[in-house]
Amino acid sequence: MTDKKNSTKIVSAGRRPEWTQGIVNTPVWRASTILYDTVADLRARGAADTHHKLFYGRRGTPTQWTLADALTELEPGAEATLLYPSGVAAVTTALLAVLAPGDELLVPDSAYDPTRNFAGGMLKRFGIDTTFYDPLIGARIADLCTDRTKAIFMESPGSLTFEVQDVPAIVAVAKARSITTLIDNTWATPLLLPVIAMGVDYSILACTKYVVGHSDVMLGSVTAAEGQYERLRAASYQLGQYASPDDAWLGTRGLRTMAVRLKQHGEAALKIAEWLKTRPEVARVLHPALPDCPGHEIFARDFKGASGLFSFVLNGGDDAARAALIDGLEHFGIGFSWGGYESLALPIDPHRFRSATRWEAEGPAVRLQIGLEDPDDLIADLEAGLARFARKRG
Repeated sequence: MTDKKNSTKIVSAGRRPEWTQGIVNTPVWRASTILYDTVADLRARGAADTHHKLFYGRRGTPTQWTLADALTELEPGAEATLLYPSGVAAVTTALLAVLAPGDELLVPDSAYDPTRNFAGGMLKRFGIDTTFYDPLIGARIADLCTDRTKAIFMESPGSLTFEVQDVPAIVAVAKARSITTLIDNTWATPLLLPVIAMGVDYSILACTKYVVGHSDVMLGSVTAAEGQYERLRAASYQLGQYASPDDAWLGTRGLRTMAVRLKQHGEAALKIAEWLKTRPEVARVLHPALPDCPGHEIFARDFKGASGLFSFVLNGGDDAARAALIDGLEHFGIGFSWGGYESLALPIDPHRFRSATRWEAEGPAVRLQIGLEDPDDLIADLEAGLARFARKRG
């Protein structure tokens, strides 16, 4: 049999007959207590590997295992996946699994703010130092590695400024020094960037975004490469990490349509990004598929496509002018997160989250999440918004 395409995998993955029992979707198995026939049976189960076996509710049921298995199948070379109650929980648990007091962590300067906060907060309190690096550093990251460097974190592209990292070059440096690599792969998902196959040890998703796809569930995942799963599982169990079966079921439902949604998000976002580039009110568009976006050559080499999140920098103006643009939009909500079916517009100020590099811009910036609306309607909405911006700017 030939290898299945991702659009086929995403429909069939995780649907084991013993879990679905003839139903298309694995039912919602809610459980805390699992009952045993005898004391001997209870003791035998506790002494054995409980992976994919009912033991106690916190270890999961077929509902959670279905989503975890499906995510594993989408990452060639992966061993297994664990679920978490949010993307932040996935990031923090993965880092705690691989770091110890006295270690050093490398994090890109473009990283998601909660990741930065965790590095400068709890990890620092635990005696773990963090060095922030230029996301475009590539193989030069070797210059930052010391005997204490135990993990390199990546996020490609960055979710505010969209620099694309050279993942293969960074992984090569890490492997030569036995350093663990982790990546927040939420923007691309394994459909557009299969990072485990590129040698990354841990692929992290805020499943809240594209996996769920409907803006109604908080959920995260970490997929481990071969040989990396046991320490992740140990840390997760010790921390009591758990995703509810209801949330996992909604995540699985969303996953089944993720391939077609990503295609629509990506095509519409690129059309809108290219239109924004023609506007005199816009100084720059930060979209990895555009040739002038930092790291575009790496994007063209490594990625299988683009998703629906990007930013643009306004040509002059101030916060009030930016607010005039955003506040009057009809089809764009104002809110955090992304990956749902609805479009969002968010004011961003990347300079607040930089320490290793400088963010300098011609004006204030806006991040757009392009949903599943007709892109021509979104363009008309943005055109009116840019007119408001221009009037306010003067």
